[in-house]
Amino acid sequence: QRGTAAEVVYATGTVEPEKWAKVVALSRKRITKLCDCEGKPVKAGDQLGQLDDVEERSTLRELEARRARLESDVERIRGLVARAAATQTSLDQLVTQLAEYEARIAAQEDRIADLVLRAPMDGIVLRKDGEVGEIAGIGASDVLFWVGQPKPLRIVADVNEEDIPRVITGQKVLIRNEGFKDHPLAGTVGDMTPKGDPATKTFRVYLNLPPDTPLKIGMSVEANIVTREKADALLIPAEALAGEKVFVLTDGRLKAVP
Repeated sequence: QRGTAAEVVYATGTVEPEKWAKVVALSRKRITKLCDCEGKPVKAGDQLGQLDDVEERSTLRELEARRARLESDVERIRGLVARAAATQTSLDQLVTQLAEYEARIAAQEDRIADLVLRAPMDGIVLRKDGEVGEIAGIGASDVLFWVGQPKPLRIVADVNEEDIPRVITGQKVLIRNEGFKDHPLAGTVGDMTPKGDPATKTFRVYLNLPPDTPLKIGMSVEANIVTREKADALLIPAEALAGEKVFVLTDGRLKAVP
């Protein structure tokens, strides 16, 4: 039959929000609290979880106690210096020690703050992993929360380096997913990374999806990026082609025709 023929570039990818972020623990600590917030909206800075900070708070109390003692010593020596009963050098040494403890306390407070897991942006908690009592990992794959905007969505696809010269912004994309076999899915080429991955020999390409796409976050898809179209072309099933011949059904029998 006659119809429109298309030349395409094949790619595979995953559906992701355009704006999203991961929350990973900064220390290998036991999880003491996780919010019941999967699928719920959060604001940037909202607490999502808590890691064990007993040891860090104990150290902070010790530092604060030493600071209080130094503050008392500073006031006492300052009075003695005023009466010429102590040297300025001894006072300066205590003031220096006090400043050091102030800095150590500030650093310890930062360590305690890092054990609180907070939302990095406004959005929806797309997914929550981990359970209270587990040891949180600090690797790139040890994500505890995914937070982002559920719309708009896009596909992050990998395209072979030999095909990337034919891909340009705005090209039509035909998308296939096993869960939507009866639904024609479409998109367009958005941005692409300027640098490829020499290990996999692929380039990352971002495919824009329409607002009403039925695809869900995390789905894997196959994409055909249309690089050229020809209208009113003779269309032949690929299975019927064999080299320079095509098999034609004549009177119930297959016949090879040049």
